[in-house]
Amino acid sequence: MVYNGLLTTFPKEIKIFISAFVLILSAGFFTGLLFVNQTSTASPAGIQENYLGNEEDENAEVMKFHKGEREMLTIIHTHILSMSFIFFLLGILVWLTKLPKKIKLFLTVEPFVSVILTFGGIYLLWTGVLWMKYIVILSGILMTVTFTVSSLLVLYQLAFTKINK
Repeated sequence: MVYNGLLTTFPKEIKIFISAFVLILSAGFFTGLLFVNQTSTASPAGIQENYLGNEEDENAEVMKFHKGEREMLTIIHTHILSMSFIFFLLGILVWLTKLPKKIKLFLTVEPFVSVILTFGGIYLLWTGVLWMKYIVILSGILMTVTFTVSSLLVLYQLAFTKINK
C-alpha cells in the first residue's frame, strides 16, 4: 500500500476537515500547557510541590496538599488514555504525509515514550523518587515539540501541497 504523501491527494473538503481537527486538537493541547504553567508545574520544584504538597512551607503563596492515591491514579489514568488517543490520531496523519520513514517513525513513536515517561515519572515522583521531576520536564518538552512539529507538518502539507497528476 502506498501511503507516503497520500494526505496531499485528498479532496479539498477532506483537507479542510482534517485541518479543522488538527487546529482544534492543537487548541486543546496548548490549553493544557497553559494550565500546567498556571499551576506552576512548569519547573522541577513546581512539579514536586504540585504532587507532594507544600504544607511545610510557611511562606507559600498557594497552599498545596499531598495528593492521595485515588487522585493520582485518576490523573495518570486519564492523561495516559487521552494522550494515547491524541498521538495515535495525529500519528495516522503524519504517516500519510510525504516525509522520510525515519522522521515519521520518530514523530509517531516518540510521543508514546514521552507519555509513559511523563506520567509514569509523575507517579514515581509521587512515590518518593524525587529525581523523576527532571525526567518529567524533559519528556514533557520533547512531547510538546513532537506534537508541534507533527501538527505543523500535517497542516503545511494540507495547505500548501498541490496534487501532482
